[in-house]
Amino acid sequence: MSETVSAPRPSDGAAGSDMGRISRTSLHDTIVGRLRDMIIEGALEPGTRLHEGQLGEQLGVSRTPLREAIKYLASEGLVELIPSRGATVRRFDRKDVHDMLVVIRELEHLAGRLACEAGTDAGIAAVRRAHDAMMERYRAGDRLAYYKLNQEIHTRIVELSGNSALAHVHAGLQMRLKRVRFIAHEGAEKWAAAVAEHEEMIVALEKRDGPALAEILTRHLSRAWERVENML
Repeated sequence: MSETVSAPRPSDGAAGSDMGRISRTSLHDTIVGRLRDMIIEGALEPGTRLHEGQLGEQLGVSRTPLREAIKYLASEGLVELIPSRGATVRRFDRKDVHDMLVVIRELEHLAGRLACEAGTDAGIAAVRRAHDAMMERYRAGDRLAYYKLNQEIHTRIVELSGNSALAHVHAGLQMRLKRVRFIAHEGAEKWAAAVAEHEEMIVALEKRDGPALAEILTRHLSRAWERVENML
Protein backbone atom coordinates (compact mmCIF):
# COMPACT_ATOMS: atom_id res chain seq x y z
CA MET A 1 0.00 0.00 0.00
CA SER A 2 1.30 3.45 -0.83
CA GLU A 3 2.59 5.60 2.00
CA THR A 4 1.75 8.97 0.53
CA VAL A 5 -1.22 11.16 1.36
CA SER A 6 -2.83 12.77 -1.63
CA ALA A 7 -3.79 16.45 -1.44
CA PRO A 8 -3.20 16.78 2.31
CA ARG A 9 -4.66 19.58 4.32
CA PRO A 10 -2.19 21.85 6.09
CA SER A 11 -1.14 20.57 9.48
CA ASP A 12 -2.45 22.51 12.47
CA GLY A 13 -0.61 25.79 12.85
CA ALA A 14 0.12 26.02 9.09
CA ALA A 15 -2.52 28.31 7.66
CA GLY A 16 -3.53 28.59 4.03
CA SER A 17 -2.66 26.35 1.10
CA ASP A 18 1.14 26.26 0.98
CA MET A 19 1.41 23.07 -1.05
CA GLY A 20 5.19 23.47 -1.43
CA ARG A 21 5.60 23.31 2.32
CA ILE A 22 3.30 20.30 2.66
CA SER A 23 5.25 18.32 0.07
CA ARG A 24 8.34 18.62 2.25
CA THR A 25 6.54 17.61 5.43
CA SER A 26 7.34 14.14 6.74
CA LEU A 27 4.79 11.38 6.29
CA HIS A 28 4.23 11.30 10.06
CA ASP A 29 3.49 15.02 10.29
CA THR A 30 1.21 14.86 7.27
CA ILE A 31 -0.86 12.01 8.71
CA VAL A 32 -1.02 13.68 12.12
CA GLY A 33 -2.15 16.93 10.50
CA ARG A 34 -4.84 15.20 8.44
CA LEU A 35 -6.25 13.26 11.38
CA ARG A 36 -6.13 16.34 13.60
CA ASP A 37 -8.09 18.33 11.02
CA MET A 38 -10.66 15.52 10.74
CA ILE A 39 -11.16 15.61 14.51
CA ILE A 40 -11.37 19.42 14.64
CA GLU A 41 -13.88 19.63 11.78
CA GLY A 42 -15.98 16.77 13.15
CA ALA A 43 -15.35 14.23 10.38
CA LEU A 44 -14.15 12.04 13.26
CA GLU A 45 -16.60 12.81 16.06
CA PRO A 46 -15.95 12.38 19.79
CA GLY A 47 -16.23 8.74 20.73
CA THR A 48 -15.49 7.50 17.20
CA ARG A 49 -13.41 4.31 17.05
CA LEU A 50 -10.31 4.77 14.91
CA HIS A 51 -10.18 1.66 12.72
CA GLU A 52 -6.66 1.48 11.34
CA GLY A 53 -7.68 -0.54 8.30
CA GLN A 54 -10.45 1.82 7.24
CA LEU A 55 -8.43 4.97 7.94
CA GLY A 56 -5.38 3.56 6.20
CA GLU A 57 -7.44 2.83 3.09
CA GLN A 58 -9.05 6.27 3.20
CA LEU A 59 -5.75 8.12 3.57
CA GLY A 60 -3.67 5.81 1.40
CA VAL A 61 -1.16 4.90 4.10
CA SER A 62 -0.03 1.68 5.76
CA ARG A 63 -0.85 0.78 9.35
CA THR A 64 2.58 1.44 10.88
CA PRO A 65 2.80 5.22 10.24
CA LEU A 66 -0.93 5.54 10.93
CA ARG A 67 -0.55 3.81 14.30
CA GLU A 68 2.32 6.15 15.22
CA ALA A 69 0.23 9.17 14.24
CA ILE A 70 -2.66 7.96 16.42
CA LYS A 71 -0.28 7.53 19.36
CA TYR A 72 0.98 11.08 18.84
CA LEU A 73 -2.58 12.45 18.87
CA ALA A 74 -3.14 10.52 22.09
CA SER A 75 -0.16 12.37 23.60
CA GLU A 76 -1.89 15.64 22.62
CA GLY A 77 -5.07 14.54 24.37
CA LEU A 78 -7.21 14.35 21.22
CA VAL A 79 -7.32 10.54 21.11
CA GLU A 80 -7.84 8.03 23.88
CA LEU A 81 -6.06 4.65 23.82
CA ILE A 82 -8.21 2.01 25.52
CA PRO A 83 -6.63 -1.39 26.33
CA SER A 84 -8.20 -4.24 24.31
CA ARG A 85 -10.48 -1.76 22.51
CA GLY A 86 -8.09 0.34 20.47
CA ALA A 87 -8.19 4.10 19.91
CA THR A 88 -11.15 6.47 19.98
CA VAL A 89 -11.54 10.21 19.53
CA ARG A 90 -11.52 11.60 23.04
CA ARG A 91 -14.84 12.81 24.39
CA PHE A 92 -14.91 15.60 26.97
CA ASP A 93 -18.02 16.18 29.06
CA ARG A 94 -19.44 19.61 29.82
CA LYS A 95 -17.61 19.91 33.14
CA ASP A 96 -14.28 18.95 31.53
CA VAL A 97 -14.70 21.66 28.90
CA HIS A 98 -15.89 24.29 31.38
CA ASP A 99 -13.02 23.57 33.76
CA MET A 100 -10.41 23.80 30.99
CA LEU A 101 -11.88 27.04 29.65
CA VAL A 102 -11.82 28.56 33.16
CA VAL A 103 -8.12 27.75 33.50
CA ILE A 104 -7.14 28.86 30.00
CA ARG A 105 -9.10 32.09 30.54
CA GLU A 106 -7.03 32.89 33.61
CA LEU A 107 -3.80 31.95 31.83
CA GLU A 108 -4.57 34.27 28.93
CA HIS A 109 -5.60 37.07 31.28
CA LEU A 110 -2.09 36.90 32.77
CA ALA A 111 -0.49 36.44 29.35
CA GLY A 112 -2.20 39.52 27.96
CA ARG A 113 -0.82 41.73 30.70
CA LEU A 114 2.68 40.27 30.50
CA ALA A 115 2.74 40.36 26.68
CA CYS A 116 2.21 44.11 26.68
CA GLU A 117 5.05 44.54 29.17
CA ALA A 118 7.59 42.08 27.74
CA GLY A 119 6.63 41.61 24.09
CA THR A 120 9.05 42.85 21.45
CA ASP A 121 7.96 45.14 18.64
CA ALA A 122 8.78 42.34 16.20
CA GLY A 123 6.66 39.88 18.15
CA ILE A 124 3.70 42.23 18.22
CA ALA A 125 4.10 42.85 14.48
CA ALA A 126 3.97 39.07 13.92
CA VAL A 127 0.66 38.92 15.78
CA ARG A 128 -0.65 41.74 13.56
CA ARG A 129 0.32 39.78 10.42
CA ALA A 130 -1.43 36.69 11.72
CA HIS A 131 -4.49 38.79 12.57
CA ASP A 132 -4.62 40.32 9.09
CA ALA A 133 -4.27 36.87 7.49
CA MET A 134 -7.04 35.56 9.78
CA MET A 135 -9.33 38.38 8.68
CA GLU A 136 -8.72 37.44 5.04
CA ARG A 137 -9.78 33.86 5.83
CA TYR A 138 -12.86 35.20 7.65
CA ARG A 139 -13.90 37.24 4.62
CA ALA A 140 -13.33 34.17 2.43
CA GLY A 141 -15.46 32.01 4.73
CA ASP A 142 -12.63 29.51 5.27
CA ARG A 143 -13.35 28.32 8.81
CA LEU A 144 -10.52 25.84 9.22
CA ALA A 145 -7.78 28.21 8.02
CA TYR A 146 -9.37 31.00 10.11
CA TYR A 147 -9.39 28.75 13.16
CA LYS A 148 -5.72 27.82 12.78
CA LEU A 149 -4.67 31.45 12.54
CA ASN A 150 -6.93 32.24 15.48
CA GLN A 151 -5.13 29.65 17.59
CA GLU A 152 -1.76 30.92 16.35
CA ILE A 153 -2.65 34.40 17.60
CA HIS A 154 -3.52 33.13 21.07
CA THR A 155 -0.31 31.11 21.15
CA ARG A 156 1.80 34.07 20.04
CA ILE A 157 0.31 36.34 22.69
CA VAL A 158 1.16 33.77 25.35
CA GLU A 159 4.70 33.44 23.95
CA LEU A 160 5.10 37.24 24.08
CA SER A 161 4.66 36.99 27.85
CA GLY A 162 8.14 35.46 28.04
CA ASN A 163 6.91 32.99 30.67
CA SER A 164 7.80 29.45 29.59
CA ALA A 165 5.80 27.77 32.38
CA LEU A 166 2.71 29.68 31.34
CA ALA A 167 3.26 28.77 27.69
CA HIS A 168 3.70 25.08 28.53
CA VAL A 169 0.46 24.77 30.52
CA HIS A 170 -1.46 26.85 27.97
CA ALA A 171 -0.27 24.69 25.07
CA GLY A 172 -1.53 21.51 26.71
CA LEU A 173 -4.99 22.92 27.37
CA GLN A 174 -5.26 24.55 23.97
CA MET A 175 -4.52 21.21 22.31
CA ARG A 176 -7.36 19.49 24.16
CA LEU A 177 -9.80 22.29 23.37
CA LYS A 178 -9.24 22.31 19.62
CA ARG A 179 -12.60 20.84 18.62
CA VAL A 180 -14.44 22.96 21.20
CA ARG A 181 -12.81 26.20 20.05
CA PHE A 182 -13.61 25.32 16.44
CA ILE A 183 -17.35 24.78 17.03
CA ALA A 184 -17.49 28.06 18.95
CA HIS A 185 -17.42 29.76 15.53
CA GLU A 186 -20.39 27.85 14.11
CA GLY A 187 -23.04 30.25 12.87
CA ALA A 188 -22.54 33.68 11.33
CA GLU A 189 -23.48 35.60 14.48
CA LYS A 190 -21.10 33.70 16.79
CA TRP A 191 -18.28 33.95 14.26
CA ALA A 192 -18.76 37.70 13.77
CA ALA A 193 -18.76 38.24 17.55
CA ALA A 194 -15.50 36.32 17.94
CA VAL A 195 -13.93 38.34 15.12
CA ALA A 196 -14.96 41.62 16.77
CA GLU A 197 -13.27 40.51 19.98
CA HIS A 198 -10.08 39.68 18.07
CA GLU A 199 -10.08 43.13 16.52
CA GLU A 200 -10.25 44.61 20.02
CA MET A 201 -7.34 42.37 21.06
CA ILE A 202 -4.95 43.53 18.34
CA VAL A 203 -5.70 47.20 19.07
CA ALA A 204 -4.97 46.73 22.79
CA LEU A 205 -1.80 44.73 22.07
CA GLU A 206 -0.41 47.35 19.68
CA LYS A 207 -1.12 50.05 22.27
CA ARG A 208 0.61 47.84 24.89
CA ASP A 209 -2.44 48.33 27.07
CA GLY A 210 -2.02 45.32 29.34
CA PRO A 211 -5.14 45.78 31.51
CA ALA A 212 -7.31 46.25 28.41
CA LEU A 213 -5.88 43.21 26.63
CA ALA A 214 -6.25 41.08 29.76
CA GLU A 215 -9.90 42.14 30.09
CA ILE A 216 -10.65 41.44 26.42
CA LEU A 217 -9.07 37.98 26.58
CA THR A 218 -11.01 37.17 29.74
CA ARG A 219 -14.26 38.25 28.10
CA HIS A 220 -13.40 36.37 24.91
CA LEU A 221 -12.81 33.09 26.76
CA SER A 222 -15.91 33.55 28.91
CA ARG A 223 -18.00 34.01 25.79
CA ALA A 224 -16.35 30.99 24.20
CA TRP A 225 -18.03 28.88 26.90
CA GLU A 226 -21.36 30.62 26.30
CA ARG A 227 -21.07 29.82 22.59
CA VAL A 228 -20.47 26.11 23.10
CA GLU A 229 -22.22 25.13 26.35
CA ASN A 230 -25.46 24.14 24.60
CA MET A 231 -23.58 22.20 21.91
CA LEU A 232 -21.91 19.73 24.27
